[in-house]
Amino acid sequence: MADYRHLIVEQAGGLATVTINRPDKLNALNAELVAELDAAFRGLGQDDGVRAIVLTGSGDKAFVAGADIAELASMDAMRGITVSRLGQAAFREIELLRKPVIAAVNGFALGGGLELALACHLRIASERARFGAPEVKLGIIPGYGGTVRLPRLVGRARALQLILTGEMISAEEAHRIGLVNDVVPPQALMDAARGLAHKIAENAPLAVAMALEAVDIGYTATTEDALRSESNMFGLLASTADMREGMSAFLEKRAPAFKGA
Repeated sequence: MADYRHLIVEQAGGLATVTINRPDKLNALNAELVAELDAAFRGLGQDDGVRAIVLTGSGDKAFVAGADIAELASMDAMRGITVSRLGQAAFREIELLRKPVIAAVNGFALGGGLELALACHLRIASERARFGAPEVKLGIIPGYGGTVRLPRLVGRARALQLILTGEMISAEEAHRIGLVNDVVPPQALMDAARGLAHKIAENAPLAVAMALEAVDIGYTATTEDALRSESNMFGLLASTADMREGMSAFLEKRAPAFKGA
């Protein structure tokens, strides 16, 4: 496992846990941390021993409280484009991963932190979590995909309200509008996230990977193209040993033993 300055990466039983570790800065994103996230998720994506990933922040105050404002304050136009595109690329790497990534949001998820949570496939929130897109209060807009993913997840009007006001919302409100999948007591957060990750990891890895890919393609493709892609993946899975194992196990009334093949 690679060594990182701002990340703690742990692996056990097919589950990887990635912890953002800048507690003195409320886990704020700087250029080095964004690069480390990109490298860490690339590595986990290539590791056949990893079937699911939980992403969280260190401490109990913040998942990621935003970008490192001291670093952003010196941007000019060209640097701003570069910063945005590097962040977009790193977060897209997470979104395109063929393994489920679950954000365990333990505190503030603001600005870039909200955008990082949006790039994950699923989100479990602590009752103490707070979500917001305060960029307009700083004279900028979300730059790591927030203007794209937030409307797709919660709808245009709700997304615009969050982006244009810069206000924070509670975990309960985030759940009500579909921003998070579940809200749990703080002490139960990691168990809930890992429990969900393990539940997914018990399923056929190739089927999980293709389900993630099919949903991602279907988000932007025409209905006809998305359906064609779905049927192609359905057919490819029909040729796998895991499909034969899953169906045999069902008929034989036993637990399947998937191999990812």
